[in-house]
Amino acid sequence: MLLALRLEQPVLLCGEAVPVDRPDVAERFEKEMLLALGNRSQVILWLKRTARYFPYIEQNLRENDLPDDLKFLALAESALRMHAGSPKGAMGVWQLMPQTAINYGLVVNDSFDERRNLYLSTPAALAYLKDLYGRFGSWNLSLAAYNMGEEGLEAEILEQGINDYYRLYLSLETQRFILRILAIKRIVESPGKYGFSLSAEDLYPPETFSTIQIDAFGDLPLRLIAGAARTDFKTIKDLNPELRGYYLAAGARMVNIPENGRSGFQTRLAAMIEADAKIRNQRVYLVKPGDNLSRISQKFDVPIAALLIWNRIGVDAVIQPGQRLVIYPATGEKMTAREAIQDDVDQ
Repeated sequence: MLLALRLEQPVLLCGEAVPVDRPDVAERFEKEMLLALGNRSQVILWLKRTARYFPYIEQNLRENDLPDDLKFLALAESALRMHAGSPKGAMGVWQLMPQTAINYGLVVNDSFDERRNLYLSTPAALAYLKDLYGRFGSWNLSLAAYNMGEEGLEAEILEQGINDYYRLYLSLETQRFILRILAIKRIVESPGKYGFSLSAEDLYPPETFSTIQIDAFGDLPLRLIAGAARTDFKTIKDLNPELRGYYLAAGARMVNIPENGRSGFQTRLAAMIEADAKIRNQRVYLVKPGDNLSRISQKFDVPIAALLIWNRIGVDAVIQPGQRLVIYPATGEKMTAREAIQDDVDQ
């Protein structure tokens, strides 16, 4: 193991030398290597996921004339997990903060969080990295700024009078950051050297899907999109991790669906939307005095959580007499929604 930690010089990251001849830098690197290698299950997941996502990232790096080593930043930030989040509010594979994502053209709101989508967030993250390099003129400093914020790094450079990442006193997290990326690079590029032997069959295959445009005139249930795509709700959510909740917000939107669901999709979707509208009109319940969500849920034998989803209301919502709720009763319903409305009319 100790032999595997030794580095032949020069050691490069993004084409820039890492001064591993300095004892403090060598120690920081060895620490990151040992921590990474101590979590073998995590390394195996790194290796398996790189086969699925690195080809897309590498293509974008080439097209933007950026160092290939930047792909290891994504592993360091999120282990290539779409829904990775931080206590500070960073999200997605590239761990972008909300305002940074918005500044670089991503949508972050109650309906969409495009930071969660690798194919949407990668161009934004690379544009941000390119701007950081233009600002600092060094990839080591640019990656440090990516981790701690550009203004914070600039303040430290001004105060300490040093613009060498390896000589700057920064937060412990940022002091580790570049060496962690280097450790990940060394392990992923030579897994056999560290005892990892995976065959091509062990790796996760790249994702395959078709992208179609949906023009929604109102909020559209994702279950209808799934049905029209001849798949399930989970598959639509997995292929479109930026979609939040159970509905596609009104407007024009590009959505990923399974390739085998593309043919005839728009026709099936239009028919399902029309059928669902008719069903919803027949499933409207008029709230009566004394009603609450718990009582209505028992009356129609459906979970309260389902009522919240169908009617786009929060768990703390207070319903009022005369309010209309859409309800899809369970098989053993005690009373149909149409009968419930008719009771009100007869009274």
